Amino acid sequence: MKIILGPASTALGEKIADLTGFGKVSTAHKTFPDGESYVRLEDNVQNEHVVIVQTTSMPQDTRLMQLAFMANAAKRNGAQKVTAAVPYLAYARQDKMFLQGENISIETVAAMLKAAGVDALVTVNIHAEDALNKFPFPSKNLSAIPLLADYFVKEGYGKAFALAPDKGAMYIARQAQAVLRGEAGYLEKQRDRYTGKTSHTGKDFNVKGQTAIIFDDIISTGGTIVGAAKILRELGATHVFAACVHPLLIGDAETRILDAGVEEIVGTDSVPSHTSKVTLAPLFAEWLRAQKSG
Repeated sequence: MKIILGPASTALGEKIADLTGFGKVSTAHKTFPDGESYVRLEDNVQNEHVVIVQTTSMPQDTRLMQLAFMANAAKRNGAQKVTAAVPYLAYARQDKMFLQGENISIETVAAMLKAAGVDALVTVNIHAEDALNKFPFPSKNLSAIPLLADYFVKEGYGKAFALAPDKGAMYIARQAQAVLRGEAGYLEKQRDRYTGKTSHTGKDFNVKGQTAIIFDDIISTGGTIVGAAKILRELGATHVFAACVHPLLIGDAETRILDAGVEEIVGTDSVPSHTSKVTLAPLFAEWLRAQKSG
């Protein structure tokens, strides 16, 4: 098994290779003046099971094309099997038709990757796990929530309250709670049937005098986290943190979150940034070792 270091996740790929002891395949890449992408594998992959480590966060289209090009290059150069290890999987939030005339984005991505030569896929905290049922090859979803919770334990915040932004995300808070060994709860969400705007209220839990950590899979514009932080502060939480697997942090999201009373935003390197304080390397390494031994 060899690890192909995708242009968008080179550092993460290096860490995974170091943890597993698998060989590394470097890539040469560039963008032509007209915006088209070029990728070339710089090492031999003949008869190998290769694992392409490539996130597809912004710019999503470029990084998806790079992933497809690497998969196709691997197959054309004799790779026996191609597994795509995609920390953040773009277009996963549209897994059904909402309006007449739409396409189902994640199905299109799946078909494209299959055509390019991908034989299997592993991703992390996909927004809706059922979306993987639309992939025409074996696909696996891993969770990095325990890794995020462990970061806070090591920082001295064991027993912290784990908060989910709504009832549907309570499974995330439960995963964090298992590591933190504190309490957990969720915010009640209300949606205005006329404007479509949502609001949250906190009840049925007590965070007064406690450390509270808001856990979510993705932080995009930050609106949900801002609302949750304000509620936690109103309820008397002494420390408020935000933790997410995929820190997209669009526009001024980070500033708005910090201004709302969040002391620190902790993300993973699924979307590399200065908030990426937790690496996904151990998660991928464990899964890949199991695949090899199996």
